[in-house]
Amino acid sequence: MVNIKNVFKSYQNKPVIEDVSLEIERGKITSFIGPNGAGKSTLISMISRLIVRDEGQISIDGMDILSVKNNELAKKISILKQSNQINLKLTVRELVSFGRFPYSQGRLSKEDVAKIEEAIDYMELRDMQDKYLDELSGGQRQRAHIAMVIAQDTEYILLDEPLNNLDMRHSVSIMKTLRKLVDEMGKTIVIVIHDINFASCYSDNIVALKDGKIVKEGRTCDVIDKCVLKEIYDMDIEIKEIDNQRICVYF
Repeated sequence: MVNIKNVFKSYQNKPVIEDVSLEIERGKITSFIGPNGAGKSTLISMISRLIVRDEGQISIDGMDILSVKNNELAKKISILKQSNQINLKLTVRELVSFGRFPYSQGRLSKEDVAKIEEAIDYMELRDMQDKYLDELSGGQRQRAHIAMVIAQDTEYILLDEPLNNLDMRHSVSIMKTLRKLVDEMGKTIVIVIHDINFASCYSDNIVALKDGKIVKEGRTCDVIDKCVLKEIYDMDIEIKEIDNQRICVYF
């Protein structure tokens, strides 16, 4: 479990995260939603230690993340940031292999190779594993980056807006894959996402943020609520029940 207690973060004396406390459940998909500037990316970056908190405590399975060595933390938590452009001439397979670095330190073992093969197959990249990243579509590159995260084989996977610049088909494919990682492999996934319908259909829990504070958290059915969404987004959003899913209509 990830436990966040009374966390604060400011930039140039401007609060970005204010007194946030939260428990992230293991073996579930937890989505962070909210308008731009709500603090979603800052919070997920603090959990992964890419950004250092100003105050408060963040622990994972009872260990303060500041007390864990970098290499050990990389075996526990993996993160895919919004900006994942790599200015190197890499093939898909080479990129996925980077996921094993915390274990291999550059010298791949049989176990490392097996994890790489598993990740390539899981993301259905076998037929393009030898292609260079700059030869791929945006959706294919995103699948390759997620395969790298899968190869890292951490219990906790953090994804900051993984659906950016993807069309509907690739977005659905990636969300289905994330759901499988939780249901079939027991992963714990935390995702920053703008599309509240994807959050509604694929999440177990949702955390809604606004102005650096948590407005509402809980089961998807508790957060995908007309009154809650009005408070978050300052607009009226109709909710329709379709095949036992709550679909938000805001056009």
